[in-house]
This record gives sequence, structure tokens and C-alpha cells, in this order.
Amino acid sequence: MARLLAVFASFSLVALAILYYAGVDTIKTLSPQGCRMSWMWPSYILQSHFDHSWTPLARRYSLWLYREGNLENTELHGAPVLFIPGNAGSSHQVRSIASSAANQYFSAPYEVSPEFANKGYKGLDFFAVEFNEDLSAFHGPTIDSETAYAARAIDYILSLYPPDTSILVMGHSMGGVVATALLPNPNISAIITMSTPHSLPPVRFDRRIDHIYADNLKDLASDPTPILSLCGGATDLMIPSESCILPSFAENEANSVYRRTVFTSALEGCWTGVGHLAMVWCHQVRWRIARAALEIAASPSPEARALVLDRWLRDGHTLPPGHLPSDVLSLHTGEYDIVPSGKNLLVRDPVGTRSYLLQPPVSSDGSSTARFVLYASQGSVPPVAPHKPLPFRVTVYTCSEAEATACSPLAPTTLKLIPSPIPGSSFPVPDEGTDESEGVVLYEADAALPAQTRIAVKIDGGDGRGWVFGGFATKEPIFADISLAGLLLSSVNIPVPHGIRNEIQLPRLPANALIAYRLSPKYDSGSSCSADALLLPLLSHATHPSETHYYPLAPSFSRRILLHSHSSGPYVASEHPTGHTVTIHSTGECRINEIELTVDRWAAIGRWGTRYATAAACWAVGIVAIILWDMWGIVERGAPIPDVRRSLEFFMRKRMPWLMVGSYCISLLPLRVGVWLGNGGNPALAPLATILLPITFGLVCVLWWTLQFLMWPLRFVLGRIGSGSRREDITPRRPLTTITSMGLIFLLIFILVPWQVAFLGCWLIHFFTCAASLVDLARFELQHPTGAEAIPLVPVSPRADSQSETGRTPSPHSAQAQLVNAHLHLLLFMTWLLPLAAPVLAVWVRTLATAGLTTPFDGDHNFLYVAPFLALVEALSGNDAERFVVALFTKKERLSPRWGIAALAAAAFFVGPRTTYLVFEMASAAMAWMVLSRIGPLYWGGRSAVRRG
Repeated sequence: MARLLAVFASFSLVALAILYYAGVDTIKTLSPQGCRMSWMWPSYILQSHFDHSWTPLARRYSLWLYREGNLENTELHGAPVLFIPGNAGSSHQVRSIASSAANQYFSAPYEVSPEFANKGYKGLDFFAVEFNEDLSAFHGPTIDSETAYAARAIDYILSLYPPDTSILVMGHSMGGVVATALLPNPNISAIITMSTPHSLPPVRFDRRIDHIYADNLKDLASDPTPILSLCGGATDLMIPSESCILPSFAENEANSVYRRTVFTSALEGCWTGVGHLAMVWCHQVRWRIARAALEIAASPSPEARALVLDRWLRDGHTLPPGHLPSDVLSLHTGEYDIVPSGKNLLVRDPVGTRSYLLQPPVSSDGSSTARFVLYASQGSVPPVAPHKPLPFRVTVYTCSEAEATACSPLAPTTLKLIPSPIPGSSFPVPDEGTDESEGVVLYEADAALPAQTRIAVKIDGGDGRGWVFGGFATKEPIFADISLAGLLLSSVNIPVPHGIRNEIQLPRLPANALIAYRLSPKYDSGSSCSADALLLPLLSHATHPSETHYYPLAPSFSRRILLHSHSSGPYVASEHPTGHTVTIHSTGECRINEIELTVDRWAAIGRWGTRYATAAACWAVGIVAIILWDMWGIVERGAPIPDVRRSLEFFMRKRMPWLMVGSYCISLLPLRVGVWLGNGGNPALAPLATILLPITFGLVCVLWWTLQFLMWPLRFVLGRIGSGSRREDITPRRPLTTITSMGLIFLLIFILVPWQVAFLGCWLIHFFTCAASLVDLARFELQHPTGAEAIPLVPVSPRADSQSETGRTPSPHSAQAQLVNAHLHLLLFMTWLLPLAAPVLAVWVRTLATAGLTTPFDGDHNFLYVAPFLALVEALSGNDAERFVVALFTKKERLSPRWGIAALAAAAFFVGPRTTYLVFEMASAAMAWMVLSRIGPLYWGGRSAVRRG
């Protein structure tokens, strides 16, 4: 059996290595980053007047003003912006966006650029709060402190400006949560968040963070302040990007409250995944944020600010803000060309002004139902264009044949900028990305036109550069009835008709962050896929109204095409759990006959680790709780306390098979997303539970052997110095002594240290007790050799001076061995609880290092969380520990505290992965039940004893 335990341990370690390397490989294969590094001339000015007279938190935090050293002076000259960093973030992260704003607004030192001069624009004064790299993601009170400081910082900043001045707030990561928590605030003009987990806390060890998120959801549902969330997608390995999507509320849509989520893979001119930290310095993102901020500062109303955000941070899912052409086109002989029926419009290097007429395909009833598609390379189809476009403009009209000289504009259904990858290079280009002048304007319109109607395309302002291509495509999409089960068994080929635009819909395929698909195109051997093609096939993949990914399909691009989504994910409710739309755009030179679709297992595995690490920790607590339940039941039935290895083997033989089957069946139940693994009963994801369970059990085995290894040096030292945990002289002590000492500890927790520190102290004391007990046991074995009875397995008697049911008095060695086993079971249990308490402990240590003892550390002084562990460890560390072990496991009651352990196991498995803080709370409650019903009566009855040195 020991070998089988080693197999589980090895399997878990190998699985962890696979999860790690697959996750890291995500950046290279699933969603590579193409960002140009930003450069600046930073200067930071401390706002020393914002001191303790404004807020007592000024002793802990600080406020800084950024200045671009070669362009701006130190005086305030514009509109205020407040930047809020995230978890372990710095105020210096503001420099990239602030520098871009300064370089756009100023063309030379202290000289306003002609683009902004005399047009009502102001420069920007970027303030940034410095939270000393606080670990806010782990700790609700820290977020509350940061929110309180930021609120007073806004008051101070606005006191420096004329009345009625508003402030734009930007937040990165958890700074976006702080920014949202500032609402409602009439002085905030808009909020831009970057890589912020809005709907799911990334770390869930603190109940108070859930309270903050609940309050933020109320503000998101009702507050009129425009809010835009930028998400980095799969490249962001620090938060699951499905949690970055702003929740949708029906009342927002009814009241026209602006809430927008934009993925950088869809952001026009960016088209790349962006890492968590890169979000603030990626040039393709930061200059657009800076430009939006400049225009928001000059916008008088929330509606105008929303239009600015839609103009500069567009993903193409909606039509652009701004005025579409409304002029009437008058055609005159010689000013237009007629494109032959059935042919596409192609204009290379347009010069001057020219119009072209196209005849739509006609259906049997004489009307046209086709879709008109037009591509304009680096030019503009007003109001959409690259940031630095070529001068030519394209406008589309409809013309009646009866009045061919009078044409009216044709309203588009799609108008956006799409990428035009360079053949032979990577997409996106590593460390470079896309240039501001790159891109192809995509115009689409449903040409549901009456008979005898033509499409007119007017090109004006051409200077001999660029190209325009237009034609008609089928309006109806291709529906592929494909399920995930079918893809898991084999790949599926989907035929693709030849055309300039083909849309394929996969309505049954899950759109989940845990799944990745691989798409492989198969080309027509008679087509040309060379670099001479205008627009090589470009695949657009969408699963959510806010998320689109682009992939070049030409053979010259070697990167694997891995379709992935953040439309839904673990513990995040979604309105779009299934459905994929794949659209292929091209100018027709390179033709694709079919696409092959299958599940990419390696890419999918890379998505699991970051989303289920917390679940593994909670399930480990659940497994250890089941082990304690079994051990307790064995003892209550009259058997001795087994050692930990035997308990692990019993779990492996008796419990693991049933848990494997049960976990799969439970995963099929339509549970709400906050329960179990958060997949809502999706049968395709049910096997994940049967994978996670053996990995977690293997980690329990690994941790047990790690504890034995860590105790070895301590046992060696204690053995050499002749110290152990026991003395032969035991004298009664007053219960008042123990109660007094515990009371002092509780007072210390209540006043000064967090309870997590006390729990770590409990663990260290018990770790020492276990090592010392093992030393005592080894010494006793040397002094009293027992031969075959080296590990006697006889029951611990309910009374220390009575005989067992067999009529034999338990040997001292037997009692000592079972006491050691009880100690080690408790040590394994407490060790798995440590990761649930350690994050807040890290926050406390960090706060001491940055702010010192003068700063109060609020919210973690409830000693009731740790009191049961303190009492239990104190009871088991004395010479009379056998009495307490006897009381723990053999006392008969109508309702045994053992059921508290069962409740803990259920909570750890079902609700722990989403609400992790409940696991420790349940563990504390179970231990409290045990201590009050089994340990407490010994104290109250005066039957305790002390050791005397």
C-alpha cells in the first residue's frame, strides 16, 4: 500500500508540473503578447500638504503628482486624473499613461500641440496614490483603508481646482475594485479599469472581500458614472479574465447607464492579449487610454464621456459614435465606372475621386438579399480609420436605377477596423505589435434592396496609396451542429464555400475558459496564398459581445490557431455559456476549402491551474477531514488510533473509489455556479473533478512526507539534548492557571496581533509537540523493547486506570504510540489549514514592514477563530495529554462532535472553492464543538495536570 501512496504522490507532482508548464506556455501559443515598450521622462512630486489633517491614513499612504520632466512644469495646468494601483502595485505605474498624455498634448516643452490648441482641451494632471505595495487582493480591511484614503485624496485634489471640477479615476487590477468602491461620487467623471476582476475576487480567503464585491455590484447596477473595463485575456495569468467582464444589468440598459467591457484582443489598433502588469505600459493600450482621458476632461456630460470612451477604446462590436455621411451623391456621366455583374470591385492605389456602381445579386423574386462587404486598406470609411490613415475616404451609397444620378448613404451593420497581418511575420509581432497606421476598415451592410437598385462606392482624396476591395457575400451563416463530446472523440471538418466573407456558427459548442479548440485550415491547391494577396484569409472568432480574437490563416503564418473564450468560467455566471461564431475575411486570392476543428488538450490544461488552485487547497482540507472522521469512527468502535500512513491507506482503499464516482456524478448536477467546481453541471467538464481529486490526495501524501522530513532535524536535536515532551512527575494544577494564560493570549489577539499569527503559533507549538512525542516514543522503545509488539494496537481505555475489553491493561508503550498518532493526525489537519490563514498573515507582515506598529491593523482580532485550536494544542502538549485523547475519542454522546468534522468535509468540497474563508470558519466551529464537549469538562472538573521541570 505504501507503494500505491507513492504512486499518488508522484502523480500529483507530475500533474502540477504539467499544469505549470502548460500555463506558462499559454503566453507563447494560446495568446502571445505583441506590445511596444513605452518610454518616458518621469518626475514625481509628493503632495506633502495632504497629511494627517486630511486623513489619519496619511501616516501609512501618500499621494504623488506625475510630471513629464522634459515637457511640463510642476504647476497644475489641466484636469485632474487619479490613478489607483492594484495588489502589490506602485504609484509609479502611472508613468506610462501619464507620459503618453503629456506627449500627445504637448508638441514641445510647454507648447500645446496644434491638434488640441484653441479647441477647449486641457492638459492632464495625473495624481497617483502610493499604497506601499499593500497586498490588497488578500484582505478586505486593506481595501477599505485604500478606499477611504482614495476618497479623501479626491477631496484634497479637487480643493486645488475651481468648484465643479470633476476627476477621472483609473484603476489597475484591485485598484479598479477600489475605484468602483468610491461610488457614488458626483465628482467622478468616469472610471477606467485595467485588468480588474469585477465579478469574482481572485483570492477568496477573507469574507469581507465578498462584502466589498457585493456593495460594488449594487453601485455598478445603479450609479450613472460611465465605467469601462479593459481586459487582457488569456495572456493575463494573474486573474481569470472572465471575472474582468462587467456584469450586465437590465436596469443599466433601460436607463442607458454606460458599462462597457473591451478585450485588448479586440481593441482596434491593438489586437493582442496583454499581460496583467503590461496593461499599464503596453503602448498600443496606454496611448488610447491617454487620448480618451484628454477628451473626457473636455466632455461636459456622462453621455459625452461615454461617446469618447467608445471612440478611442473601440472593439467593433457596436457601430462607432459620430456622424455617418448624410450627403446625397449625384452621379454624372464620366464620373463613375460600372463593375460587371458577378465581379468584385478592386481599386489599387486610388488617385483623386471616382465612383463605382455594383449590381447586387438578385433572388428569384427580383429583390436582393446579399450582404455587401468592403475592405479599405489604411484609408477611412468615416468615421472609422486607423489613427494615422492614408488620405483617401470611402463612402457607400444605394442608387435607384430609375434615378441613377441621386444616391443616398447606405447605413452599415458592421463598421470597424480589423488587422492586416504581414505575411511571413508573427502575429502579433513580439515586442512590437501593431503600428498606429495599420489596419483595414471593414464595412458590411445587409443589402436587402428592391429590384433595380445598385450599390455606389465613392473614393475621394486618393494619393496613389492603399487599396479598396468590395463585393457581395452570402448573408446566411453556416450552422455546424458540433458538440464537445464529438470533438473529444475525433476532429470535425467543416466545408467552407469560396467567398470574401464566410460566417460559421457553432451554437452547441461550449464557450468556457477551461476549454481550448484547435483550428486547422485546408487550402485550395489552385489558389494563391502568396504575399501579393491584398488580404490573406483572416479569421475572426467571437463568443461574447465583448471578446473577439483575430488569427491569420495563410500558410506563411506558422502559429497554431487556438480558439478560446472567457464568455463563461468557474464561479462566474454567464449569459453566453455556449456558442462560437467564426468569420473568415479575405479578398479571395487564397481560398480555403474546409477547416478542421478539434480540442487542444495541452492548451486546455494550461487554463486549469490558475482557476482551481484554491479548489485543490480546499479539497485537501476535505480529504484530511474525511481521514479524521474515519480515524475517529475506528476508535469509537474500540480499535486503537492508527498512524497517519494507515489512515491514508484506508482512505485510498475505502474512500477514494467512492469519491471518484461520487465527484463525477455531483459534477453532472445543475448546481449554481458558486458551488462545487462552479461549472453548473456541464457534462463536458464533469471529468475535471475526477482529475482534481487524485491530484489533491497525492498532495496530502506529499505534505505528510514533507512534515516527517521537516521534523527529522528537530527530533535529532531534541534527542541529542535529551529533551522530550514528557516528565514523570505530574501534579494537579488549578484550571484557573490555564484559563488565565488563555485569557492573556486572547487579549493580545484582541488588541494587537491578528488571529492568524496566533494560529501560526499554535501550529509551531504543535509541530514541536509532535517532534518531542516522537523522541519520547523512540526513547521508550529503546528502554522497553517489545519485540513483535513494537507497535501494539490495543484500544486506549476510557479510564486510564481500568483494563481494556480484552482484560489486559494497556501498556505504557501502547498509550504513547497512540498519543503520537493523535498528535500527527492533528498536525496534518492544521498544516492544511495554514494556507487558508497565511495570506492575511502575509498582509500583516507587509503592513508592519511598510507602516510600522503605529498603523492599526483592523478586522482580524476575533480570537474566537483560533480559540479552539489554542485550547486543543495546550491540552495535548502536557504530560497528561492521554486523558484528553481518551476524552476526545471515547466519550459517548447522543450527537458526537465527529459530525462537525463531517460538516467541515462537506463545506470544503462544496462551497470551499468559491467561498474559501468558510472552510477555516467551519474548521474552527468543528474544533470548538470538540473542545467544549470533550476537553472543557476536564478543565471544569479540575482533572488537568501540569508538568514540572
